[in-house]
Amino acid sequence: MLLLSIAPFVNYSISIPIIPLPPPIPTTFISTISTSRIRIRIRIRISSSRSPIGFNTRAFVNKPSPPSLPKDTINQQLSSSSVIHTSSLRVLDWDKVSDSVASFAGTSFGKQSTKAQLWNLNRTYGESLRLLDETNAAVQMHNYGGCIMDFSGLDLELVKSAIRQARRHLPMDGSEAMALVALLQFAESLQFNLKSAIQEDADWLQRFMPIAELIMELVINRSLVKFILQLIDADGSVKDSASSILKQSRDQVRLLERKLYQLMERLVRNEMNETPSLEVSNVAGRWCIQSGTDLQPSFEGLLLSSGSGSGSIVEPLSAVPLNDELQQARLAVAQAETDVLLKITEKMQVDLDDIENLFNNMILLDVINARAKYSLSFGGTYPDLFLPEDNDSCLTAEALSGEKTSTASHPTQSKWKLYLPKVYHPLLLQQHREALQKAMKNVDNATSDIRRRKQQGQNMTQKEEADASLLSLQMQVAKLKQAPPVPVDIFVAQKTRVLVITGPNAGGKTICLKTLGLAAMMAKSGVYVLSSEPVKIPWFDSVFADIGDEQSLSQSLSTFSGHLKQTSEILSHSTSRSLVLLDEVGAGTNPLEGAALGMSLLESFAEAGAFLTIATTHHGELKTLKYSNDVFENASMEFDEVNLKPTYKILWGVPGRSNAISIAARLGLPDTILNNARELYGAASAEINEVIVEMERFKQNFHEHISQAQHYLKLSRDLHENLLVARRKVMEHGTNQRYRKIREISELAATARSILHKKVRQLRASVAQSSRSNATTDCSQQSLVATNIQHNTTVDNSQIPVTTKTANSTDTIRNPASGGWVKIPKIGDMVHVSSLNKKVTVLKVEPSKEEIVVQAGNMKLKLKLVDVVT
Repeated sequence: MLLLSIAPFVNYSISIPIIPLPPPIPTTFISTISTSRIRIRIRIRISSSRSPIGFNTRAFVNKPSPPSLPKDTINQQLSSSSVIHTSSLRVLDWDKVSDSVASFAGTSFGKQSTKAQLWNLNRTYGESLRLLDETNAAVQMHNYGGCIMDFSGLDLELVKSAIRQARRHLPMDGSEAMALVALLQFAESLQFNLKSAIQEDADWLQRFMPIAELIMELVINRSLVKFILQLIDADGSVKDSASSILKQSRDQVRLLERKLYQLMERLVRNEMNETPSLEVSNVAGRWCIQSGTDLQPSFEGLLLSSGSGSGSIVEPLSAVPLNDELQQARLAVAQAETDVLLKITEKMQVDLDDIENLFNNMILLDVINARAKYSLSFGGTYPDLFLPEDNDSCLTAEALSGEKTSTASHPTQSKWKLYLPKVYHPLLLQQHREALQKAMKNVDNATSDIRRRKQQGQNMTQKEEADASLLSLQMQVAKLKQAPPVPVDIFVAQKTRVLVITGPNAGGKTICLKTLGLAAMMAKSGVYVLSSEPVKIPWFDSVFADIGDEQSLSQSLSTFSGHLKQTSEILSHSTSRSLVLLDEVGAGTNPLEGAALGMSLLESFAEAGAFLTIATTHHGELKTLKYSNDVFENASMEFDEVNLKPTYKILWGVPGRSNAISIAARLGLPDTILNNARELYGAASAEINEVIVEMERFKQNFHEHISQAQHYLKLSRDLHENLLVARRKVMEHGTNQRYRKIREISELAATARSILHKKVRQLRASVAQSSRSNATTDCSQQSLVATNIQHNTTVDNSQIPVTTKTANSTDTIRNPASGGWVKIPKIGDMVHVSSLNKKVTVLKVEPSKEEIVVQAGNMKLKLKLVDVVT
């Protein structure tokens, strides 16, 4: 480190080693720095060798050195950047959005931390990506269903108090101990649910990262939980079983209280005849008797309080010893409870650092969960956040620091540098939802009120009024459902640096600016952008905004001066990665001067200003910047001339036109005034308006054709999917029909075989009976009968398939494994396949090959006869 202090007439010599320089560089030069207060003459000798450089410095002080700046001034200069950032976010209503996101946190610490995180202005691109990954992981956990994080049951205030007591080696309260148990048990349930999800599907681990890593790293002291539950009840009181001393002390307290109660009851009962208004009371833990009158009781006692007409409180003398013992017993109970709680503190101190880390991680998880619940509640979309290219430098600051960049999502070849389709203003969406919920609640209350009055028997007049009120509320609900907030489409091309939006008052220009600014801040802060479609948005290091009336009475600034001061601050602090939003640029002064100043400001932003500047204006001259500089682009807010109201839609690439004369004509202004206005306005301006009208029509037709093409594309995709489904069904039907036919044929063949076998058995039985009854018949007759039987069997078998005859020609075959005989199954028989462990139907028998074909479900199998069991 080199320290220099310039004083009058002092020489300085500084030695700095440098790399050798080439000869052409001059070896000596003299530089003079002059100001109104000091003049410094520096002579520098540079040698070509690696010898030190000599600096000879002589300072001639003309005036005394100025005093150092006050600390307040220095702080003001250093905080000017923070002030402009904060004021810009406030005009965007970022504080309201932050409150809305924080409301989804389950704990008070989570709400505070969420607000603090959203207001962190010094966030890098890598940190923004990390926050988005955390939010996306929490969203995935909510979508999974089994890992939903609900922090509303935790009391982190009590946990923090318990940690603070442990740090101070002091006993904690019983409720604090139970709050700590709830925290540890909640963390354990998170780990259990996460492990269960990962065991069900290992892909969930990657989807839940980096939250899964954070949850799995939580250190949970289960022995501490068990220890606390053994000593403390659910209500936070110390259990009697926590220590023997505590149990004895509490038993003593209960015994003394029972004795005192009996004593007091006896005294009151004895005094009921003379002083009927006596009752037992407790004053500062001592049992007493309170009288509602000024009459003195007959028993002796200590008068604790009395008043004219208000009665008196007396502690009987017989109760004083018992009360004293009771106080001592209660002190013993308190001391015993303190000893038990101190044991918990000592047990907690062993893992106090882990408990504190768990406490901080729970707050972090609550913050992440708040962002995720907000994103899900309002239907947000995970933004494709990319780092803008730095056109002024080949090596970015992030590259120098080794910071993570998103090359995959960097749209270098994309058409848009900003793509926000159907994006909503978060506060408008929230207000509409709250209004709708309130209206629906009013309908429910009115319905319940009508039902209650009907049960009580109301008259016709009241019934008609209630029905009319209910109808009005229902119409209000229907109106709100039919008029949701209108989303805006914001598309900015790669080459565009300045976008000029024109349009009528109350047309939605300011809402468009705020929507874009809030979307940029939400993406940067790890919150989903409220859009129903995928979005692509740059990461902005800062979002500057000059919106609204910046009139400052304290600084004696008019509206114009306030805007000008704010714009000047924005111009000085914006970088090549900043977003600048200017509302009504050049307004508040002479139109000609305001237009000229607005054009100059926008050209300055385009040349060396922010990455993207969007300005709204009523000055028509600003629309011409696009035709002289390619980095400019025009847009306008659409206006419905038929209904004379804005549609809140943006027409990109179309400059706004004047609607004043056309609106006046529709409102019935006299033709003489209108014609005179058109002449004063000029024919050229009218022709320009006609050109703009044609451009608007062309743009509308273009968007209609795009919407129609997208509709037809969706229909074609649906038809293609339907055709694939129909093809699959046809193939399945054909397969099922084929199997059904095979099954029917098999069943018919089995029936026919059964009939044939029955007839053969009957015929053989009749032949056998005939042979027994005619034992004396000669052999020729028996031979003739046998020949007839064989002939009939041959004729019958000729009518069945060949496979059947083949199957029946041999009844058994030899099993080579066991050496025994295996019965040959027949077509239609059910056989058992050991390898499949199921029964199948025989379709075909080939005895010569010792093989059969079977039907197993939807499959045909060829098996060896030895592989089946008949």
